[in-house]
Amino acid sequence: MDTETKKRVRYECKQCDKSYNYRSGLNYHIRIHTGERYECKQCDRSFNYRSSLNSHIRTHTGEKPYKCKLCNKSYSSRNGLHSHKRIHTGERYECKQCGKSFTQKCSLNSHLRTHTGERYECKQCDKSFSSRSGLNYHMYQFSGKRYECKQCGKSFTRKCSLNYHMRTHTGESYIVLEKSRRKTILFIRRNIGLNNLI
Repeated sequence: MDTETKKRVRYECKQCDKSYNYRSGLNYHIRIHTGERYECKQCDRSFNYRSSLNSHIRTHTGEKPYKCKLCNKSYSSRNGLHSHKRIHTGERYECKQCGKSFTQKCSLNSHLRTHTGERYECKQCDKSFSSRSGLNYHMYQFSGKRYECKQCGKSFTRKCSLNYHMRTHTGESYIVLEKSRRKTILFIRRNIGLNNLI
C-alpha cells in the first residue's frame, strides 16, 4: 500500500457513522457500543478508556503530576492542565449562534445542543438530557446495583451517595452550596458553626 493510500484509510464503526484514522481509535470507540468499561475500585465510576480511569484514580490519591509552567498550578490530568493553559493564552471556544464562549470544547458542544434541541433520551423512561454524562448519571437508578448502609439499612444507587450518608453516622454533615450551576459540597463537623467558615 503506498503512502497516499495509507493516508486515506479510515476505520469505520459498523454500528454508527463514526470513523477513525487508526484502528486503536476505533477499538476504543467500540467500547461505547459493547458497554465494556474500566471500573474504579474505590467508587462506582467507570470509564470507556483506561487512561480516563487512571486520571480519575488520581482524584482519590490526590496526585497532581501535571504542572503549569507559568503559575505552578497542578492538575491530575493532562486535559485539566491543557484547559487551564487557556487562562494564560485567552483562547476560548465561541458559539457562532449567540457569542457565548467556553474554555473547553466539550462545554461548547454541550451548549450547542441548547440551540439544536438535541437531547440524550433515556430508553427506560421518558426523561431526556442535554449531555451524555447527565443521561449516564440518571441511568444508575436502573442498573439494579444498590449500596447499603451497614449501620441503618438505607440503600443508594451510587456509592458516593452512600459515602455522603455515612457522614451522618460519624458526626459530620455537609452543606450544598450553589456554584455556577454545579453543586459544591462542603463537609463540616457538626460542632463547627457556619460563622467559622467565613
